[in-house]
Amino acid sequence: MDTATRHLVCLTTAVLLTSCTGTGDSPAPAATPGPDAPASTASPAAAVTAGPSEPGQTPGSEGPRVVTGGLEAPWSVVLLDGVALVSERDSSRILEISADGAQRVAATIEGVTGTGEGGLLGLAVDTERRLYVYSTAADGNRIQRFPITGAPGALELGEAETILSGIPAARNHDGGRIAFGPDGMLYATTGDAGQPDVAQDRTSLGGKILRMEADGSVPEDNPFPGSLVYSYGHRNPQGLTWDDAGTLYAAEFGQNTWDELNVITPGSNYGWPLVEGIAGSEAFTDPVQQWTPETASPSGITHLNGTIYIANLRGRVLRAVPVEDLSTSIELYAGEYGRIRDVIRGPQNTLWILTSNTDGRGSPSADDDRLISIPPELP
Repeated sequence: MDTATRHLVCLTTAVLLTSCTGTGDSPAPAATPGPDAPASTASPAAAVTAGPSEPGQTPGSEGPRVVTGGLEAPWSVVLLDGVALVSERDSSRILEISADGAQRVAATIEGVTGTGEGGLLGLAVDTERRLYVYSTAADGNRIQRFPITGAPGALELGEAETILSGIPAARNHDGGRIAFGPDGMLYATTGDAGQPDVAQDRTSLGGKILRMEADGSVPEDNPFPGSLVYSYGHRNPQGLTWDDAGTLYAAEFGQNTWDELNVITPGSNYGWPLVEGIAGSEAFTDPVQQWTPETASPSGITHLNGTIYIANLRGRVLRAVPVEDLSTSIELYAGEYGRIRDVIRGPQNTLWILTSNTDGRGSPSADDDRLISIPPELP
């Protein structure tokens, strides 16, 4: 058994899986709420797992632990110097979370004016200890860069430098995920901002995956000369990750029919709004897997040990997709933590997930929202 498969099997065993899914070939519903709508009130078939420990408690081998709780509509998490930085969509705050779960406000980002799905969204850190922030301003979505000063426990942000502005923004479909690729370039997902036709317009920054230098300039080897557009035909992608071979994957919200996991290749057209899900047309690049929105609504994704992990909002599940078979997936922690907004590689081969139950579309528990650490594969 290879490492990737062993990791997936061990993690699956650890949480006593209850279901497996394929590409989702059941008929689409005649009408469903928007993909980031409130989770269904029907009780899902939850996996049987050990409950999380209290914030700051030493993790045990029995299961996940809560790193911290009481977050307000968190959206993105990154690690720096052994501590976590978390963005809160509606408060415009960036919180520093220490190893014991203590919270402090590292910064409040100025000029954030988003409502609905807009606001303070994605975070990324470069090798020069600078923080990149995707947020909604009065003139559209933007990406800003901040120097980080201070030591853990006293991190602060310096003066903002806007490296890209004018990305279409609206109450819905703002994209917002940013990440550095193995090529050192900064990638950003943008939504169609409720104007589907912009996704097919390569002169617009909306409905795209963008690729840029760290200063926001256009790389010479981008697929369209002089353009930041790396791929197009996207509705509202919110997840980016790369596997060990350097392949780029993106998770995307569909409308009423299919959510998608896509392999992203430069210059490709992913179809929206002309198609949703697998089209079987040479004109478009099909997703490698699709799910109905009520079972998925994928947001942040990450890769670890040969498996792609996908945070799902309406589906209220962490989905695991083996790189060796992208047409299959396994559901983890179904219904255990409510809506899940982000997932990243944590310290020591763990996964960290960020819940999203206080964003107005969930049913928060007393300690929501939470940053939760999932243990590494079992011996």
